[in-house]
Amino acid sequence: MGGFKFKTRSSSLSLLLLLISLTTPFLFMHVCIGATIVEAKEVTLTSKTTEFIKNSCGVTMYPKLCYKSLSAYASSINKSPAQLANVALSVSLMCARSTSTFVSQLSKRGDLKPREAAAVRDCVENIGDSVSELQESLEEMRHLRGGRFEFNHKMTNIQTWVSAALTNEDTCMDGFEGDDEANGSSVKNMVRSNIKNVAQLTSNALALINCLSNVPKAP
Repeated sequence: MGGFKFKTRSSSLSLLLLLISLTTPFLFMHVCIGATIVEAKEVTLTSKTTEFIKNSCGVTMYPKLCYKSLSAYASSINKSPAQLANVALSVSLMCARSTSTFVSQLSKRGDLKPREAAAVRDCVENIGDSVSELQESLEEMRHLRGGRFEFNHKMTNIQTWVSAALTNEDTCMDGFEGDDEANGSSVKNMVRSNIKNVAQLTSNALALINCLSNVPKAP
């Protein structure tokens, strides 16, 4: 019987995954803090594909960020819901790794106030867990094939891991809430800026993954 086939032919997507592994922490931090994940340079974007991305991003909570972060990969996505979800997850992982590096470096500063230091240490653990969960999700996405039962089982795993990653990202900020010592501090603002970007990208990826789970599949 026919199964769901996940296409991975794409030089653009391969480049993105390579960047996830090889790009320096500084560059990761740069692309995440500005909420500009990728720029469409010398990429031919067909109107049909970009329209597909724009329409698909309409189901997310942050459609403008969704379109901005994914449109450069239009040639890779090529109107494929599976490729769209895969790229969105890859971009989320890239930013999560950047933020993990940033928060880890921040935790080593010697001028943090006691409660700031404790909150940042918790954040290091939370974001580290988030990175691991996104990695597992992306690995499962790469093997997203088979019949209905296998596909549904893998999709459930992916949805669970991405949801957990989003929860960890939200939990990171909880350590700063109600802390008068941290209110208005540059540390809290820096962490909030980074976590906000990761959380929004992860939320968008989860929405697209949820849509993918509803795509009709061969029995």
